[in-house]
Amino acid sequence: MNTDVSIMLVEDDYMDVRNVERELKKINVDIPLYTARNGREALAMLRGEGVPQINPLPSVIMLDINMPRMNGLEFLAELRKDPILKDLNVFIMTTSSEDSDRMAAQNLHVSGYIEKPLTFDKFGGKDGSTIDSFSLFLDLLKLK
Repeated sequence: MNTDVSIMLVEDDYMDVRNVERELKKINVDIPLYTARNGREALAMLRGEGVPQINPLPSVIMLDINMPRMNGLEFLAELRKDPILKDLNVFIMTTSSEDSDRMAAQNLHVSGYIEKPLTFDKFGGKDGSTIDSFSLFLDLLKLK
């Protein structure tokens, strides 16, 4: 197992966390998965503020948009302002099909946009962008 590769999942819904774990297992992704319940908790884990810092930093962050305390877009804005964290690869995961959410995420330089529920075996969408997102996701994990 490559110990330099990990995933951070920022998600407040327990069932969505379990679903991501199940889907990663289905495609034989056996790398550390760090889970935070909101943006504040995720930033603390990435910066080592009050909790052990994730080291090395995750290869990919899978980020829900709708969360309490600090939502995904607020987290992403903070991440992009941080000189150490600003270049992390972030994939937005959401049930939202709002164009405003998609545009806000794109303006914050996301690597991909994935609609929930997450299913790797049915990856694909009307515009094909989720297939591209999935391919990039695997490339970033060096599993392809």
